[in-house]
Formats: sequence, structure tokens, C-alpha cells
Amino acid sequence: MRDQLTALLNKYETHILGQAINVRLLLSAILSGGHVLLEGVPGTGKTQMVRTLASLLGGQFNRIQFTPDLLPSDITGSTVYNMKDGGFDTLKGPIFTNVLLADEINRTPAKTQAALLEAMEEKQVTIHGETYSLPDVFFVVATQNPIEFEGTYPLPEAQQDRFLFKLKIDFPSFDEEVDVLKQVIENTLAPKEADVILDIPTFLAIKQEIEAVTLHDDVLAYMMQIVRQTRETEAIRFGASTRAAISMGRAAKAWAYLEGRDYVTPDDVKMVAIPALRHRIQISPHMELEGVTVDQIVEELVGAVTVPR
Repeated sequence: MRDQLTALLNKYETHILGQAINVRLLLSAILSGGHVLLEGVPGTGKTQMVRTLASLLGGQFNRIQFTPDLLPSDITGSTVYNMKDGGFDTLKGPIFTNVLLADEINRTPAKTQAALLEAMEEKQVTIHGETYSLPDVFFVVATQNPIEFEGTYPLPEAQQDRFLFKLKIDFPSFDEEVDVLKQVIENTLAPKEADVILDIPTFLAIKQEIEAVTLHDDVLAYMMQIVRQTRETEAIRFGASTRAAISMGRAAKAWAYLEGRDYVTPDDVKMVAIPALRHRIQISPHMELEGVTVDQIVEELVGAVTVPR
């Protein structure tokens, strides 16, 4: 099964050019059972990145365009009166899928954003008092545009904490962008719909193998020290939660598995630390005034913690 996952990763990287690290992190997130917040300017391939992953897994993909007038029932579903039977029928919303793209999630008010909370945390949805389970593979990817703030509603900290990673989608390198342009002009770009590499049952079996990846006590303590440092430094107003530490542990195990190992190393923890923490902490006002970024602070914290041998 590890060979099949490697084949999926290789195929994924051929479809999504110039985002090798983010592709691996996105795959690590779904293998960890977490969710991802994608931030990037328009036209950088965020939607295609998510759609391709769903295609490779043979899973169902739904996309919701978040707007100011979107209602919670537009996401979860609602009940309608059936005049023929004299009862109510439940119409399930687009959230009942394997991979859900919540496009521009910060363009809808908090009431509608909160419709995702129960689904993301408990993998279930309540519609008019009735609870419905979501599929075994349920993965939410929400996108944000970092350059437009008018008419937006920033995600509350509690909801951001539900996301395993926050990934920043940058422009590819010059050579990679030239390669994309050349393939588009010559019509040799990989098709939008990728062939299925893994089916859902095999994917679930791989997730079980990842759970068996060893996380030694010294590496666990190293990871916990990083999280606790975010609560103790004056550069940060609010540090990372216990959920953040759990997320880092699961993500590090998935990353180690992708690297072909059945144990986690400190380097695996370092790789997932920034995307797992950047959206969970708030830096102090004086650090913001100095132009220091969250990523820089997390990188310094990770570098200050002694690496176990």
C-alpha cells in the first residue's frame, strides 16, 4: 500500500507544478484526518490542487462558493414538506462529500462559517434535530484571499484552531512558471480530472498503517516543548492549544510515512511545525509593529528547543 501512496504522490506532483511541499502537506493533512486552510492570491491553483486530490482518491468532490448571503442550511441541508406523503423530507447539503472546498470562507458571516464546526470536529451534521454521519473520509479545505479585506469576515480563532494546517500558496519559481505556460500553450498540460490511483478502502487501510507509526517519547517531548514555548514567550499574546500539539503529532506521523519510515524524527516535527502553528497563535502588538511575522517567530522557537538525539 505504501507503493500505491507513492504513486499517488508522484502523480499529484505532475498535475500540480511548483507546489511540491504544499502538495505533500495537503496529502499529510488528509492522511491525518485533519483539515486545511489555504491562503493565496487568485490564480495560483488552489481549487485545482484540491480537485485533483479528490480525483486521485476516487472520492466525491463538492465546492461551495462562500458569499455574504450564504445560509448555514445551504451547507448542511434542510427539510422540506412533502405534500404527497404529508411529511418532511431531508435534503442533505453539499457538506455530505469526501472532499469539500469551502472557497473564500472569509466572505460569509460567522453564523454561516460556524456551520462547518460540528462537521469538522465530530464528522456529523445536525439537520432540524436529526444527526447524520459524514463519510469515513471527510476533508475540508477552506481558501482565503490575503489581499482583499473589504466585505470579509475573519475566521474566529476557535474555528481556525479546527484546521490542522494553514498553507500559504505562493507563485512557483520562474522556471516552473515557464513550464506551466509552455504546457498550456502547447496543450500538453495534465488534464484537470486525474485518474484514480487509490480507492477509498485502500486509503482507509493506509490511515490505519499511519496510526501504527512510532512516535518515541523523546520526540513527543520535543514537540510538546515547542508548543509550550508558544505560551511562554513575550513575543506571542496567545499560544497554541493542546489540540495544536495533537495535530502536530498526527501530521508528523503522516509525513514520516510519506518519507518511507515507520517512526517519527525531529525533522518531521520541524517540517509540520510552522503550517500547524501559524494560524493558532497571535503575536504581540509590539512585534507586529516591528514587522515580525508569525512564521519567523515559530521558526525561532523551533530552533531554540534542544533536538533529542
